[in-house]
Amino acid sequence: MISSLYLSFTDFNLLTPSNWVGLDNYDKMFNHDPRYLKSLQVTFLYVFSSVPLKLGFALLVAMLMNKGIKGLGIYRTIYYIPTLLGGSVAISVLWRKMFGGGGVINSFLLDTFGIHAPDWVSNPKYALSSLVALSVWQFGSSMIIFLAGLKQIPQDYYEASQIDGAGKFRQFLNITIPTLSPVVLFNVIMQMISSFQAFTPAFIVSGGKGGPLDSTMFYTLYLYLKGFSFFEMGYASAMAWVLLVIIGIFTALIFASSKRWVTYGDGGE
Repeated sequence: MISSLYLSFTDFNLLTPSNWVGLDNYDKMFNHDPRYLKSLQVTFLYVFSSVPLKLGFALLVAMLMNKGIKGLGIYRTIYYIPTLLGGSVAISVLWRKMFGGGGVINSFLLDTFGIHAPDWVSNPKYALSSLVALSVWQFGSSMIIFLAGLKQIPQDYYEASQIDGAGKFRQFLNITIPTLSPVVLFNVIMQMISSFQAFTPAFIVSGGKGGPLDSTMFYTLYLYLKGFSFFEMGYASAMAWVLLVIIGIFTALIFASSKRWVTYGDGGE
C-alpha cells in the first residue's frame, strides 16, 4: 500500500524508473480525463442499482425459506451456488451468451411472448442492466445471512402483534425490519464494497474494453486498462487510492446513518 501510494504521485510505465510528478495524476483524473469520469458514473449507477435489488431479493427469498419448509438445507445450497460461481470467468462468458442477440433470453421472449428483444450486451442502453442482473443472481450469501437473522427473531413478537390486530405488512415494518436492522447494516456495507470492486463480469461481458460506448466501463476495469494495457501504473495507483477513499466515505456515511435506523437486542443503537 505504501508503494502504491508513492507510485500515485509518479509517472511510471512498468518499464523505466518512476518519475515524480506530484499531483498531476489526480489533476488529470478529475479535470482532463472524461473517460475516468464516465467510469465513476457507470460504477455509481451499478452500485446504487445492484445493491438494493440484490438485498431486496435476498430478503424476500430468506423470508420464504423461513417458513419451515422441508429440505431447507438443499434449497440453501442451491441458492448459494450462484454466489460461489458468479464471479468466475466461465459464468461471465455464459452470461454474455445468454444475453446476446441470439441468446437464450431473447429466444425465450420471442418464442413465448413474441417480443423482439435487443442484444442486451451490445446495446449501450441495456448493457449495464445485464451486469446488474448478474449481480442480483448472486444473492446467496446475503440470503444466508438474512435467514440466520430471521431465525433469531422471537416468535413471541409476532404472536403478540397478531393479537393486537397487526397484519403481515405491519409486522414486517414494525418487527422484522427493526429487529433485522443490524443484519441489514452488515449486508449493505459488504455488498456495497463488493460492488465497487466488481471487475470480472464487466471485463468478460464487454470483451475487456468496457463497451459498448463505455456503458460497462467499471472503475476497476478502467484502472486495469490504465495499469496493464496503457502501462500508466502511476495513474492506476492514483485511481486505486481514490477508490479506497470513496469506499471509506460511503462506509462512514452508512455507519453514521445507522444510528437512526439500526436497533440491537438490548434496545441500544
